[in-house]
Amino acid sequence: MRKYVQSKLSRQLLLVVVLACFVILFSLGVILPKSLMPVYEKNLYNYLKQPLELVSEDIEENPISNEIVYIYIYEDMISVSENLNEIVHFADIYKLTNYFTEKYGKFVYKAHLYYYYTSDTKAGKRVALTNNSYIRQAREDALHSVFPIVFITMFVVSLLLVIWSTLVVRRIEKLKKKIDHIDDDTYNHRVNDSDFDEIYSLEQALEDMRLGLKNQEEYRNQMYQNISHDFKTPLTVIKSYIEAVEDQVEDVKTALPIIKEQTLKLENKVHSLLYLNKLDYIRERNLIQMDEIDIKSILNSSIEKFKYHNKDLIFKITATGNNKFYGSHDSWETVIDNILNNFIRYAEKEIRITLKKNQVIFYNDGPNINSDLLEGIFIPFRKGIKGEFGLGLSIVKKTLSYMHYNIQVKNHAKSGVSFIITKEKETK
Repeated sequence: MRKYVQSKLSRQLLLVVVLACFVILFSLGVILPKSLMPVYEKNLYNYLKQPLELVSEDIEENPISNEIVYIYIYEDMISVSENLNEIVHFADIYKLTNYFTEKYGKFVYKAHLYYYYTSDTKAGKRVALTNNSYIRQAREDALHSVFPIVFITMFVVSLLLVIWSTLVVRRIEKLKKKIDHIDDDTYNHRVNDSDFDEIYSLEQALEDMRLGLKNQEEYRNQMYQNISHDFKTPLTVIKSYIEAVEDQVEDVKTALPIIKEQTLKLENKVHSLLYLNKLDYIRERNLIQMDEIDIKSILNSSIEKFKYHNKDLIFKITATGNNKFYGSHDSWETVIDNILNNFIRYAEKEIRITLKKNQVIFYNDGPNINSDLLEGIFIPFRKGIKGEFGLGLSIVKKTLSYMHYNIQVKNHAKSGVSFIITKEKETK
């Protein structure tokens, strides 16, 4: 696979270089000469014009250039320079004069291109005439000057491209090796920070993904251990009491309430785990209800359920301003029940709930939460206060996020903890 990738990239680079050379050669051989043709012709007309002032009536006595034919026309008399037959292939010189219709110009005769320039005097008309050899020579001289520079430049650029492509291929091979060993901690995954380019960004993204997968794997293993431990405890208690009853060490009347209590705990844990998975299913299919709900009635209903767990606790609800909240009744009931279930375990005297615009604040006067536990307090089966595990707060966090609400935890100065639920800001 490595050789295939390298070979494919090399072929692509070679194809790019060949196409670039073809385009450059085509431009130099076809486009450039055509674009320079007006310049060549302008120079040629100047080349023909300048000597005309020096040409006398006796043309043969003072020919100025062997490449130019000089013609003097006076009434019915025509004088031409000796090199006429070398430059112009005309049998009839009188027919030739019919082409001199403008001040200067060009014409084609028997597939040959000719240029002329005329000068009118009192005595007659002087004409400088030549073929296109001057332009051909000018084009050849230009190409001979340009081509070596272009070829040297193309060679240097091609060499640089080959070197660059080799380095890129090596870096891509390194990325492939990194992916192949993404789950191998013994492999050198160090990111080379000497090149801050797109490949570096890709390599950094792969490293971040590797670390993320590693952390997820560690978290998953830790969660499985915590789940096993959390489920194992009530099962162990149930089993021990059943064995005690069988061995007649404990009577049935004493054992049954404890077995029932532990069974209920186990049932609640299973129910919470299933509900957490259900939330993902609901969100994937966009089944979240967003109705306006009466949160105060849900709070009162939940308080009625929990106030008998600790009759010494005082529950207070304060409502100020507009108290419109959105979601489903069941979702908000789940959130509130899980928060209150957490609060009654740690509150000492009171639990206060304050309703504001787009905000619900739950407060209990229990001990502060250790700062080491705050970061992962909403992570499922993360060890929490007093070493306990659970899913309640993670269910709260996920349910609220599906309804577009945030939650944060705040420790107060000496004691007391607040859970603050706030509606997410709408983005345009």
